[in-house]
Amino acid sequence: MTAPANDLRCARRTPARPRPLALALAPLGLCIAGALHAGGPPRFVQNDFGEVGLLQTPIARMADEGEVGVEYSRIEPYTNFDAFGQPLPWLEGAFRYTIVSNRIAPVNKGVPGAGSYVDKSIDVKVRLRHETRWLPEVAVGIRDIAGTGFFSSEYVVGSKRVGPFDLSLGLAWGYLGGRGNLPNPLGWLDSSFKHRPVTDPGTTSGTFAPSRYFHGPTALIGGVQYQTPNQKLTLKLELDGNDYQHEPLQDDQPQKWPINFGALYRVNRYIDVSLGYERGNTVMGSIALHDNLAKEQESPKPLDPPPEPVPLAPTAADPVVPPHVEPARADWPEVARILEENAGIKVDRIAQRGPELLVYGEQTRFYYRAEGLGRAARILDNRLDDSVQWITFVSVNHGLPVVEDSVHRPKFVALLDNRLEFQTFRRSVEQDPPTPMHIEKVVYETPLKRFDWHVSPGFYPSFGGVNSAVIYQLTADLYTTYHFTRHLWFDSQLSYDVLDNYQNYTYDPPSQLPRVRTDLRQYLETSRFNIPNFQLTWARQLDTDLYAMTYGGMLESMFGGVGAEVLYRPLNDRWAFGVDANLVRQRGFAQHFSFRNYQVATGHATLYYDTGWYNVRTKLSVGRYLARDWGTTIDVSRQFGNGVKLGAYGTFTTAGKRYGEGSFDKGIYLYIPFDLFLPWSRSERAQLNYHPLLRDGGAKLNKAYELYDLTDDRDTDVFDQNIDKITR
Repeated sequence: MTAPANDLRCARRTPARPRPLALALAPLGLCIAGALHAGGPPRFVQNDFGEVGLLQTPIARMADEGEVGVEYSRIEPYTNFDAFGQPLPWLEGAFRYTIVSNRIAPVNKGVPGAGSYVDKSIDVKVRLRHETRWLPEVAVGIRDIAGTGFFSSEYVVGSKRVGPFDLSLGLAWGYLGGRGNLPNPLGWLDSSFKHRPVTDPGTTSGTFAPSRYFHGPTALIGGVQYQTPNQKLTLKLELDGNDYQHEPLQDDQPQKWPINFGALYRVNRYIDVSLGYERGNTVMGSIALHDNLAKEQESPKPLDPPPEPVPLAPTAADPVVPPHVEPARADWPEVARILEENAGIKVDRIAQRGPELLVYGEQTRFYYRAEGLGRAARILDNRLDDSVQWITFVSVNHGLPVVEDSVHRPKFVALLDNRLEFQTFRRSVEQDPPTPMHIEKVVYETPLKRFDWHVSPGFYPSFGGVNSAVIYQLTADLYTTYHFTRHLWFDSQLSYDVLDNYQNYTYDPPSQLPRVRTDLRQYLETSRFNIPNFQLTWARQLDTDLYAMTYGGMLESMFGGVGAEVLYRPLNDRWAFGVDANLVRQRGFAQHFSFRNYQVATGHATLYYDTGWYNVRTKLSVGRYLARDWGTTIDVSRQFGNGVKLGAYGTFTTAGKRYGEGSFDKGIYLYIPFDLFLPWSRSERAQLNYHPLLRDGGAKLNKAYELYDLTDDRDTDVFDQNIDKITR
């Protein structure tokens, strides 16, 4: 919203008309006046672009690792929707949609009611050094690292705290340094740094452009952030390096002065609201929602059943404890029922191996396996005689034994009775690969439940379309499963479109590749009733660390066929290796049982590696994609101790220029355990996947099951980091 100059209100000591610069510096004067009564050092705040920063400009500060957030900001003619994440202490990332309200996307020209132009960008900032007593914190960053380049910028900035003030000063290239009133200091290295290539979104969109980075003239950026005595209020003042006379889409904006100022109010730990005055003539407003998921602890669970008490060291006042039962005489059906009801373990079978009792089953309630193991140990300790010294839970997923978690029963009871230190007990907990059945005696096997079903709603949003900012679909989904054996089962998903706004989705992107994904609109609109999944699956553990799976049917909404996968995943090693191969055919648009003419063989060899550095995991896949292009997908993620996972991926293939806008496939994702927020325990986690641009290149088959996910319990980090929950 642009305000006339005479609409700007301020308190005046004299009737004289204030100069613009003096007016802009007034908040700084207020800051200095209140410095002696300040409320401590400034804290993390976001700027208009979703970064840690002032208003238009970034600063060198970083949020705490694990911080994530979303922000909406509006300053005429731009509306920003930002997603922010701090996966590492020294790495900040942001994804942003910028809607230019007074410009229409080229593909929409002449279309009645067409939406505004939407630009997408990915921003990255890296800290180069920490602040010391005398030297500032320093960071380098790139905005729009692989987008159209319309808002692309590079910068180096330093920040230094002085009491309640946080002072920043830096140098900016590109959009941030649009004033261009300073020469490029890198020009002495090579004369090419003196000039910045002109952006052509038709050829550069989505590509990395090192020939553009840190090129061209520069401008100073900087400012001050002041933490007021009111802990909820932060004031900001900045020098803007952009003069807004080189705006994208020939949309230059008037600027009265280069000083911006504003205030941020922290409503609570999750919500910030900001108001600012920028360019000397325009009001800015924003709201940000944020949380630190790495520090988020699970909410209280008043709706969970309490764990069974264990008789501890008896005293004279204690009642007589009933004698334990020999394992051979236990009421195993009743034990299995209680294990599922109280410990969340859906029992497959119970076996004995010398002094060890093994419970095979799937953890269906508790996200942290240690909690389910502790509850199971209590239940079994109350029902078995002293011949059982070890209690082991064997995690099973779709018939695949994954890992054995074992506790020494006497030490566990001593821990509950405060007769043993936790660290001593921790050293007695074992995790081992499952052993073959022939060395154990099965004492009970649960009858196989052959048929299961459930109904749930589905919500499928898509952001940043050229027709509409948000496209969505609300569905009612019926899921069914039929088990022929524990290793062979049939799945189906039947989906009914209850509500959508697909009438706003009229754009079919051009493609020079087989249309394996860009026919999405036809798949969404052809039928309100469809069958996204309809398949038969077989999975088996072939050896201690070797797993195999085969499958066939309607494997996803756009492709059906047959395939197989093999995975080698040694327990307690940092790496795993898998291979999958598939022969698939494109499905009819109605997603029923018809097929189209396109057929392709696709598959990948994948190396998984846990670096052991900040819990960063990598995944490298090499193979053939659905559009018959060959290439590689690189996936990097960070998992925190509570199970939250942040990740990003990129796919580079032989499609080259035929890929079209975006240049290569890319996306980001966030996994959040439901257990963190619900008043009852849940073993599942929410998966938020964001794919900014749908194209045909680099498209993988969206399989319902992958062996690495089915054997996820072989990753023992989350178990180790939450072992203290075994006593709850």
